[in-house]
Amino acid sequence: MPRPLTVVQLLPAMDSGGVERSTIEIAQALVEAGHRAVVVSARGRLLPELAATGAEHVELGIGRKSLLTLRHVGALRRLFAQAGADIVHARSRLPAWLGWRALQALPPGTRPGFVTTVHGLNSPSRYSAIMVRGERVVCVSDTVREYVLRHYPRTDPGKLRVIPRGIDPAAFPRAPVPDPGARAAAAALHPQLAGHGPLLLLPGRGTRLKGHADALVLLAALREQGLDARLWMPGARDPARAAYVGELEAQADALGISGQVAITPPTTAIAQAYAASELVLQLSRKPEAFGRTVVEALSTGRSVLGWAHGGVGELLRELQPEGAVQAFDAAALHQRAAALLAQPPAQPATMPAALGRYTLKAMQDATLAVYDEFHANRRH
Repeated sequence: MPRPLTVVQLLPAMDSGGVERSTIEIAQALVEAGHRAVVVSARGRLLPELAATGAEHVELGIGRKSLLTLRHVGALRRLFAQAGADIVHARSRLPAWLGWRALQALPPGTRPGFVTTVHGLNSPSRYSAIMVRGERVVCVSDTVREYVLRHYPRTDPGKLRVIPRGIDPAAFPRAPVPDPGARAAAAALHPQLAGHGPLLLLPGRGTRLKGHADALVLLAALREQGLDARLWMPGARDPARAAYVGELEAQADALGISGQVAITPPTTAIAQAYAASELVLQLSRKPEAFGRTVVEALSTGRSVLGWAHGGVGELLRELQPEGAVQAFDAAALHQRAAALLAQPPAQPATMPAALGRYTLKAMQDATLAVYDEFHANRRH
């Protein structure tokens, strides 16, 4: 039996986000497989969840953009040596630079392997190029793989591994459409969502990039044609972005739909929010590396409507082509939304299983296979 591995993951902090979530999920898989998982980051609210996996955490501010951060290179080098690290897995650019420099200071014969994950479509630059220096480079979608090869043409395609982010289907169970109980619960919290017409859901943080304005225009168009549609945007209301929320509220008022829109903080019960809705929107103005909400919504049995670019377009083309609309074509968005609400596309009763490689277990297994493949190659 191969000896257990020690894998050190590097990221800025353990706060909310896809990078942090993936770090925890891989730490859990490592520990369950009998390996040692070490995570290096600043502190963050997800630390208790990380600790519950059995992983170790080392606190270092390796994500702070300051010349003082370079002092952590020595600490990382000592950590890699003392922990007997087999693999260093960097998930963000500055931690990757620090980790890479620390690795160069170790003797080649004892140097851990270097793995990186490209989680986002960062602007191409020498700074971003560190993310393709890994001896194995994990891309979270085919979109990311194509992006890497287009902007870093010297990258060896043979070291790229496409491993999409995954969800636990049990956390997003299929729900009836409509789901009166879930809708009533949502309306009890947000009276604007009460009604007999369809509920549109756009989950996402409060930034212009998430396309909230496009969703408001869509709602106004649907209501103008006689549908008693409502719109819920959990995550859009952020005290730190009060001016942006004010803009959305002013737009809703100008469109005459302010009484049918709920602009709220994030919900901790996102699966129930999906269940309350009839149509989930993914309208990011900037192409995303992946579209986790697409997979989550489809798992619950909900139709998804989104711009056909980036990782969202990739997922929709594969899993629900009827929901893909040419980016920023408002008229086409309205037409497709009306069609999806009138006749939702048939989804197999086994949709969670049909999600295949987009499950959490598939993502964990594929990542551990990269570690094993990488480590096996180094033994020969």
